[in-house]
Amino acid sequence: MAYQTAGESHGPGLVVTVLGLPAGLTVDLDLINDALRRRQGGYGRGGRQKIETDTAEVMTGVRQGRTLGSPVTLFVKNKDSRLDDAERTPPVYRPRPGHADLAGSVKWLTTDCRDTLERASARETAARVAGGALARCLLREVFEVETFGFVRQILDARTDVGVTEANWRELVKACADSDTYTLDEATTERQRAAIRQAKIDKDTVGGHVETHVFGCPPGIGSSMNWYERLDARLAGAVMGIQAFKAVQIGAGTRAGEVTGSRLHDPIRFDAAKVETPSLGFVRDTNNAGGTEGGMTNGQPVVVTGTMKPISTLLRGMPSIDLNTKQPEASDYERSDVCAVSAASVVMEHAVAFEVAAAFMDKFGGDSVAETGDNYRRYLETARMLPLDPPEQTIA
Repeated sequence: MAYQTAGESHGPGLVVTVLGLPAGLTVDLDLINDALRRRQGGYGRGGRQKIETDTAEVMTGVRQGRTLGSPVTLFVKNKDSRLDDAERTPPVYRPRPGHADLAGSVKWLTTDCRDTLERASARETAARVAGGALARCLLREVFEVETFGFVRQILDARTDVGVTEANWRELVKACADSDTYTLDEATTERQRAAIRQAKIDKDTVGGHVETHVFGCPPGIGSSMNWYERLDARLAGAVMGIQAFKAVQIGAGTRAGEVTGSRLHDPIRFDAAKVETPSLGFVRDTNNAGGTEGGMTNGQPVVVTGTMKPISTLLRGMPSIDLNTKQPEASDYERSDVCAVSAASVVMEHAVAFEVAAAFMDKFGGDSVAETGDNYRRYLETARMLPLDPPEQTIA
């Protein structure tokens, strides 16, 4: 299972093509469009969000609301389509620090940064969210796996509310009620204040976002090859999001600051939970973030991503004119003061896609029915361990 996006920031629209979905999957356009709506929201967004109303149109691979087993293509139209209008999308000769402008211009041997920035723009993430939401349809329908993404911190305004299998559904509502997509009202107000001040200062702010994945059994991913490790795949997907500079699984960098006895999560077996996806293997802590050895371990998968402050500043930054090499202030392209809330939605769907792809690697069949049967047989067999009684040593 894989996907490819196409499209430019001010082109006709964004396209995502998803390969490897089984036939018979219900395509929940309400879920997909709600994810696209959330990506456009959040306190601190710029004027582009007032122009666009993102919705997904199914172009290929679906008949009467269900996948055919062929590639599924979704299209998100750009209302602000003006790529070929030279007056409305003029050349950009003064690269913006922090953007792809300079490196891309040199790479493609041009002094016009426009050719690079149109594709490098975070507008592309609308297509990635649409593809990730399609993956969430698969996770929900076939594997009963759910994802939850939210904002943990903006600048220095952080929430310490814990997310657990018991309370996460309540926190989904709290996140929806927060216009910074965080988990409590007090932190929302502090985050709003940080964004307001940045706007006054003609500056920008970044932050930390989290995604939790619930319902994964042990054994998704692999330790046999580095590129099959689920944590590596998740890290690559998150670092592929525009403006992300770091990713952590579970305790992340804190793992290097404590002893092993304080970090690692002791294993217990709870017979009362043997019918759950954890198969009865439980932990009192989850510092591993739900992965060990590149595989899920039955606990919630927890991923944290760090988004830098948006690189386009209203007040500009020192730069040069690529044609003259003389000092100039950087160009200004309409942008956000803070897009951390939107980033939490993008990361949730990037994570969802990688988890879904790993599930399909292990259980994939041509149809939803076959894939579901493969998954249920795996759980049934795993619950029977040990399959052969251990040999007894005779003294």
